[in-house]
Amino acid sequence: MRSLKLVLIIFTIGLFASCQSTEKKKVISTEVTKDTIPDPSEIPVSLSESEKIIQESIEAHGGDLYDSANYSFVFRKNTFQFKNDKSNYEYTKTYKKGDSLIVDVLKSGDFSRSVNGSVVELSDKDIAVGTGAINSVIYFATLPYKLSDKAVNSKLIEKITVKGENYYAIQVTFDEEGGGEDHDDHYFYWINTKTKKIDFLAYNYSVNEGGVRFRVGYNKSVVDGITFQDYTNYEAAVGTPLKDLPKLYEANSLKELSKIKTENVINLNK
Repeated sequence: MRSLKLVLIIFTIGLFASCQSTEKKKVISTEVTKDTIPDPSEIPVSLSESEKIIQESIEAHGGDLYDSANYSFVFRKNTFQFKNDKSNYEYTKTYKKGDSLIVDVLKSGDFSRSVNGSVVELSDKDIAVGTGAINSVIYFATLPYKLSDKAVNSKLIEKITVKGENYYAIQVTFDEEGGGEDHDDHYFYWINTKTKKIDFLAYNYSVNEGGVRFRVGYNKSVVDGITFQDYTNYEAAVGTPLKDLPKLYEANSLKELSKIKTENVINLNK
């Protein structure tokens, strides 16, 4: 009988030791290893209210179609093309100057120029001017696509009514790094609360003694899922607060300068 009790005691001790060992293994298995460290790019990022509105606007204008878009259009008799591959892009401007056919290419930040098929050397100043010229045209033509860039800083200023429609007024500035040559300019975008599309925009600039512009969208068209529109371009006095421009527009207090037309839009992926 005593032998049986001794066997039971030894068995119980062995079972307890085995359980302890298993628990230790469980604890060890929960330790953080290289394989369990999350990829920073996969960690959800909390968006601000203005960023959420901008994302909704991008979706309304074309959404994911922008990531692989390949379109051409004519602006002021020059032919532009933008070809996107997610974060990579290639912008082209083709135009004539006298008897010369000039092709400017901006490929993921690198600018080059060819004249009658031959690549030409450019000064740093010419590269900066050429980059700005092609970048700005395609930036406005594809709004609001680039408003999701890392260099963009946005803020919801207010909700207002313009000509009977309700809008979010979004202020946008740019970081110096990644914000382009005109990173110190300030922008406002008025996004329709129903359609989520941009109907008005404004900006100020400091070069050439500075200026203030207000653009009113019209002639919206959807070409294979992506929205394009033309603008009437208005001028306001230097120093006019951008947030005041819609009210000045309603009061007919702005001077019309020009029409900005994106013409002959073609989807080159078809």
